[in-house]
Amino acid sequence: MGSVASDHDMRWPIDALTNRVASAGQSRNSAVFLTIVDRIHDLVADLRPSSDDLRTLIDFLTDVGHAADTRRQEWVLLADVIGVSTLIEDINSARPKTATPNTLSGPFYRADAPEVANGANLSRDGRGQVLAVAGRIVDLAGATVPGAMIEVWQANADGRYENQEPDQQPEFNLRGKLRGTAEGRFHYKTVRPGGYTLPCDGPVGRMMASLGLRLLRPAHLHFKVTAPGFDTLTTHVFDRADPAIGHDAIFGVKPQLLYDFKSVQSGKEAAELALDVQFVLCPLDHQTPHKNQKGG
Repeated sequence: MGSVASDHDMRWPIDALTNRVASAGQSRNSAVFLTIVDRIHDLVADLRPSSDDLRTLIDFLTDVGHAADTRRQEWVLLADVIGVSTLIEDINSARPKTATPNTLSGPFYRADAPEVANGANLSRDGRGQVLAVAGRIVDLAGATVPGAMIEVWQANADGRYENQEPDQQPEFNLRGKLRGTAEGRFHYKTVRPGGYTLPCDGPVGRMMASLGLRLLRPAHLHFKVTAPGFDTLTTHVFDRADPAIGHDAIFGVKPQLLYDFKSVQSGKEAAELALDVQFVLCPLDHQTPHKNQKGG
């Protein structure tokens, strides 16, 4: 009878590869490559997949590649829904817990959005429930940060961004840039955003459906805040009441980013919603350690 392969027998391919790479000279690329391959070998040793299992995985990754083109990035979607994109964002934007956390900017940001005055209405088609947004920019000590640039963008009530529907929404609908006041404040009007589902008609969507998972994104607004002497903040603000708040497909929901959209009545006008936010910026010279930093 044959014997079960020993740990040494299963390690020989990665050990041999390590020696070959080492003989070619050390670099960061070679170190990263060997770390990834070593983890893959450990995973294979733990799971003991069959040749058919390997073929199924290769077929899936091939399908992901075929689904990616200039208009759709299925690889990014895969990284998003397994949490890798958010993990990398967290690693590279480590800040004190009192600072507003960074999140992914998403694919719908536009750097060319126009600057508008405080109080402007960003809804250029007038469709949706009115949402009045007011905010304040402060530093870690709670002191005012004057004159910050606040870029905002969001989906409409149907969960669609303007650059997804260039023939159905006006140019720059629900997006713009505002300059914070000397008191660090800004305000504008928009509409209540709707949540939406990420593309699920490709291999990633089919894989997630097979696991019983939906690619939901709860309703949110995007903000990018830039001020001299501070880290740029790119973040979301989420509607706490959204039923999908605990199921964000890209893991962007964090306690500090949950807000209430409060109903207000102004005289005889139709009821609208109000949102008050505060963003805490981190100075450029902050000393928060890198999350995976090691000594030596």
